[in-house]
Amino acid sequence: MTDRTPDREQLTDLLSQQWEAIGILVADLDEKAWRKPSPLPGWTLFDVVAHVVGTESWLLGDTPPPHDPLRPKTDVRTLPHVRNEVAVLNEIWVDRLRPLSGKRLLALFDEVTDRRRAALAALDEQAWQTPTVSPVGQVPYGRFMRVRLFDCWMHELDLADGIGRTVAEGGARAETAFTELTLGLGRAVVKGAKAPDGSRITIDLSGPVTRQIHLAVVDGRGAVLDAAEGEPTAVISMDSGLFARLRGGRTTAAEHRDAVTVSGDTALGERLVQNLAFTI
Repeated sequence: MTDRTPDREQLTDLLSQQWEAIGILVADLDEKAWRKPSPLPGWTLFDVVAHVVGTESWLLGDTPPPHDPLRPKTDVRTLPHVRNEVAVLNEIWVDRLRPLSGKRLLALFDEVTDRRRAALAALDEQAWQTPTVSPVGQVPYGRFMRVRLFDCWMHELDLADGIGRTVAEGGARAETAFTELTLGLGRAVVKGAKAPDGSRITIDLSGPVTRQIHLAVVDGRGAVLDAAEGEPTAVISMDSGLFARLRGGRTTAAEHRDAVTVSGDTALGERLVQNLAFTI
């Protein structure tokens, strides 16, 4: 699968739209609603937005606010949902922002995302292509920003699911986010589903993001193909919203047995469905 650095103006505009969508979604929450659990282990709706604030603040060069001396200190590394150094940084920001009210957090979200819009608008093409450290390794800054769009898009779904609202899950933002959902599937096929050499799997997604994802295993390596190559060993069918949530680890296949259809080598297909989750 070919993967070019995203267009700078287009992706910058999509990020701006994504932040606006999150702000609108939580604008009318009262303080009790802010503290409702989200689909993410250990995080409330407040924490999800605090995470976005923290990451975008970090990208601006900000540091986490000081720890509130009136609150007990939390060793974030001991929390069961904190599994790597990226998660440690995320959790520090979330923990430091928790004493704020939801209203103050939303104001901070608006302030930080406005600053990020200005920072992105000031970037030239050379900066956009410059390799930078990211959760997916050292990649062009533009690719990192696609990861940011994916992350924020997934968190919009987290917020909507936690609040109990329906949001538009298709369109340009979703299509772009799905590139990040698709890229690592080769690993899931080999490491998770343990597909043997020669396996060919098609994931057939119905809307709101409609696409077919073709996978193959050659010499022990899984790959995402630009087009199908021969008859698939297994075909997995589901809607794109469920696929996104399975890939994001927000739910499990066992909870949605009637929403997934597997044909061909059903054992192989079901192993892949059960091992789609990944963490950035």
